[in-house]
Amino acid sequence: MDTRCVILDIGGVLEITPQTGWLRHWDERLGLAPGTADGRLADVWAAGAVGAVDEAEVHAQVAARLGLGPDEVHSFMAELWGAYLGTPNTELIDFVAELRPRCRLGILSNSFVGARRLEADRYGFDTLVDEIIYSHEIGVCKPDPRAFAIACARLEVRAGDCLFVDDFPPNVEAARAAGLRAHLFEDNAETVARINAHLDGAAWTQ
Repeated sequence: MDTRCVILDIGGVLEITPQTGWLRHWDERLGLAPGTADGRLADVWAAGAVGAVDEAEVHAQVAARLGLGPDEVHSFMAELWGAYLGTPNTELIDFVAELRPRCRLGILSNSFVGARRLEADRYGFDTLVDEIIYSHEIGVCKPDPRAFAIACARLEVRAGDCLFVDDFPPNVEAARAAGLRAHLFEDNAETVARINAHLDGAAWTQ
């Protein structure tokens, strides 16, 4: 059975997420050398990406490692999520919303614990696609080939029938190695054209 499927990344694709320098501002605020806050929390970021810690533990570790009080932790996490969520790529989201009758739709995202609730509340991604596969819920991050296998299994589609869209070249290369078709996101116009070609069964050079 040929069941066409489109799987998209979130950050840098469905969300516009430019570098904001928010962690640098915390280094300055706390009188730390550049990169110190990020370095102290590196293992927390890694654990949160695969669901090895919950949100309460993230807050506790931020407080302990940076010496922050409750109000400061709240501000720190608010800035983290502000940078993480970015702003919506409305043009692409609207296009994807019209695809459901034509194909299966999924999201495969390297994420952080808490992302599902916040992205559902702000952007409604839970109603945009058939399945959302978050790294913090499955315990593996792209470009691990297991992430692509899990996405295809959840969506009940064959890898070769899927087009995966991501803005990070290693993830695109890994998707192709896993048997999916893949497109490197650079702008909306080319991405829309690539998705339409995939759904129409047209040949594509990439």
